[in-house]
Amino acid sequence: MVSTPSVTKPAILSVDDDPGVSRAVVRDLRRRYGADYRILRADSGQQALEALRELKLRGQPVAVLIADYRMPGMDGIEFLEQAMDLHPYARRVLLTAYADTDAAINAINVIDLDHYLLKPWDPPEEKLYPVIDGLLDVWRSAEQRPVYETKVVGDRWSPRSSQVREFLARNQLPYRWYPVDEPEGTRLLEAAGADPLTCPVVITAEGTALIQPTDSELAENVGLTVEPSGDFYDLIVVGGGPAGLGAAVYGASEGLRTVLVERTATGGQAGQSSRIENYLGFPDGVSGSQLADRARRQAAKFGAEIITTRDVVALEVNGSARTVRFADGGKLCAHTVLIATGVDYRRHPAPGVDEFTGRGVYYGSAMTEAAECSDQEVYIVGGANSAGQAAVFLSRNARRVHLVVRGDSLERSMSYYLVQQISEIPNIVVHTETEVVGVDGDTHLERIILRDNNTGTEDKVDAQRLFLFIGAAPQTGWLDGVVTRDAAGYVLAGPDLMVDGTRPPGWELPRPPQHLETSVPGVFVAGDVHAESAKRVASAVGEGAMAVMLVHRYLA
Repeated sequence: MVSTPSVTKPAILSVDDDPGVSRAVVRDLRRRYGADYRILRADSGQQALEALRELKLRGQPVAVLIADYRMPGMDGIEFLEQAMDLHPYARRVLLTAYADTDAAINAINVIDLDHYLLKPWDPPEEKLYPVIDGLLDVWRSAEQRPVYETKVVGDRWSPRSSQVREFLARNQLPYRWYPVDEPEGTRLLEAAGADPLTCPVVITAEGTALIQPTDSELAENVGLTVEPSGDFYDLIVVGGGPAGLGAAVYGASEGLRTVLVERTATGGQAGQSSRIENYLGFPDGVSGSQLADRARRQAAKFGAEIITTRDVVALEVNGSARTVRFADGGKLCAHTVLIATGVDYRRHPAPGVDEFTGRGVYYGSAMTEAAECSDQEVYIVGGANSAGQAAVFLSRNARRVHLVVRGDSLERSMSYYLVQQISEIPNIVVHTETEVVGVDGDTHLERIILRDNNTGTEDKVDAQRLFLFIGAAPQTGWLDGVVTRDAAGYVLAGPDLMVDGTRPPGWELPRPPQHLETSVPGVFVAGDVHAESAKRVASAVGEGAMAVMLVHRYLA
């Protein structure tokens, strides 16, 4: 078998079924090129192709292929022809006996052969090295740079391909995107033993091919932590947005055994913001992903554990312990729990939106799609800060950005500084008192239907991308029967739980609930999921920090 250790030197591969010839080729190649190239050998064409597939998956370059013409099962020409599909830039050499020169000459046209070499080639200084030196010079001059990060192969209009790319991007994991209908994407699929119908295919930096992976499978294979190290903590933080990250930083830095559990990626909705310009301490602004990444690293530095792709589905009170249960059947216990799950975007009711979600229609900023918006007509629905930030960001490349709002002005729901910015950008068009009432297309979004709410008239317009920021709702069904919420599902805490001075039902402590404490002692809330919260990044971080102070009081 061919050994393919994980190093980055380009490879020179020799394949020959004659052990004596194979050892001689490798001996001479290593003597001259071993310092700068990996010298690999295989005993058959099939074995060599397996090695080349592994090198392809790892993103490691192949400089030269040397194949013997006469091999059983698969001759050298057949091997080189298949090898071209995997590594089209590798230079190709055919080893032949004198009697086979006609076949070698024909192969020059059939497989674009670079050279044929007669056996024996002694002395190598005269017959082998000058040939290989010339081929390496040609290869280096046209070298395609290898890709060592994660690779994603998929259909540009596949919802799951979009979700995979967004998952990797939001978790700050570098990757390279290869559309399935482009040559390199086709080659990677072949190396992975997959086909376009099984996309997306994710190939890790180590060369592992994942066919249609779940988020959990992705996380496990790209270095994210999915399992806690213990089973009991001082504080479990549910949700990795600004409030949850703030609590993780302060909890761990103050000596609490802290674990943060996040369903998808840290940062929450704020993590998808292209630029936050009114956050204290960043006069030039900071992207949501940068802020989330810094906070995550800060929490980890202090010893907080951050667990991803674990979906919390229930909260239980077991004596003095508080237990969260996961969708996969697992559980985690602690003295205290902080609910910091934020909010999710509401689903848009217009016909066609569900059908085209991930195929031109996206909830939130979908930052991975920004590069695809160059010179296009882009529509954004929403009038809050997140929609305004996305409009400013996308206007840099898009032909025009259309901001669609139901209200009569942006000032009702957007920060003043953003309204001023938008008014000064010529390719942002604001459509007030307007709604999207339908979308359609063939395989992906091509048109949307706008309705003027003043006149009732409808207009069908061409559109390649539609981003939806249409308000948010808390996803707190997992708290049913345990924690008191308001009619909209937001979690009530502290004074909001007191009715005419009466403590909430079931409250057994002699004191009333603390400011951010829910109807269950030891269970706290922070951020957007908290009823009547300010819905701003700074206030969410502040509540996360304050909750830790209240946790200390509870534990004392």
